[in-house]
Amino acid sequence: MHPRLPGLDVGVAPDFHGGAERAVFHHGDALPFLRRLPDGLARLVISSPPYNIGKSYETRVAIGKYLEDQMPVLRELVRVLADTGSLCWQVGNCVEEGEVFPLDIHYYPLFKELGLRLRNRVIWHFGHGLHATRRLSGRYETLLWFTKGDRYVFHLDDIRIPSKYPGKRAYKGPNAGELTGNPMGKNPSDVWEIVARDWESGLWDIPNVKANHPEKTAHPCQFPVELVERCVLALTERGDWVLDPYAGVGSALIGALLHERRAIGVDRESEYVAQGLRRIRGLADGTLKLRPMTRPVYEPAAAGRVAQVPAEWMRRDG
Repeated sequence: MHPRLPGLDVGVAPDFHGGAERAVFHHGDALPFLRRLPDGLARLVISSPPYNIGKSYETRVAIGKYLEDQMPVLRELVRVLADTGSLCWQVGNCVEEGEVFPLDIHYYPLFKELGLRLRNRVIWHFGHGLHATRRLSGRYETLLWFTKGDRYVFHLDDIRIPSKYPGKRAYKGPNAGELTGNPMGKNPSDVWEIVARDWESGLWDIPNVKANHPEKTAHPCQFPVELVERCVLALTERGDWVLDPYAGVGSALIGALLHERRAIGVDRESEYVAQGLRRIRGLADGTLKLRPMTRPVYEPAAAGRVAQVPAEWMRRDG
């Protein structure tokens, strides 16, 4: 659980009316909603769009048609993005007849055509997911971080992680004998990996939302609030607008509201909007279950049953 957030219990607006709201969660299609938003409103656009893999909330089409249909939404997002803002686009793969199409590669030229500049291609690695039988099981997705220009908000100190060797000193040169690191920690790099000793090793521990994850809802492709939090802390200021055009169950809104930002989300699935609103109410009253950013991923004890090779396998091998 987390502390109560005063002020959120007044409710979430169903539409945007000039900016007096702290949070807006709109039920409907993204494109007409985005067209009603003013230019330069959002400091951060962050989303995980439909992957065109046949989930219940999407109609699967050929990859070319899928990308063509996305372009009007992308144009509106760039228009709504502030000049000093960032766009974070988190995607995986589309698979057609067994062939993998990495969506980040296909999206990159679309954003370049719209004038955005890529700052990082972040690899989000996780240890569990769907298993494949005719190819290796996918265990990572990518987050493309674009900016609208060369002047953009970036707070590295807010997302630093502990140094692996904080006591390391320079052994030669004009700074010989002096500490080489930053007392606030080191840059987390562009690989966010799932390891057990996250805050000791310097890698970012962000498990995907599956099975017993405390944030799990009915949404089949829910991304973790922690993924949003790190982008919010690094790329926005308090009071800024954070926008998710494919909000699902509201994880991006929650990540923004946790850190005193304002949030706008839109989704066409009424079930997900209703679930997202319940989650935001839980955030407001302190009952929402969240995975803290600093919590390491659970690893079973070496002597535990689930970590042992089953007797059946041993007999078969023999």
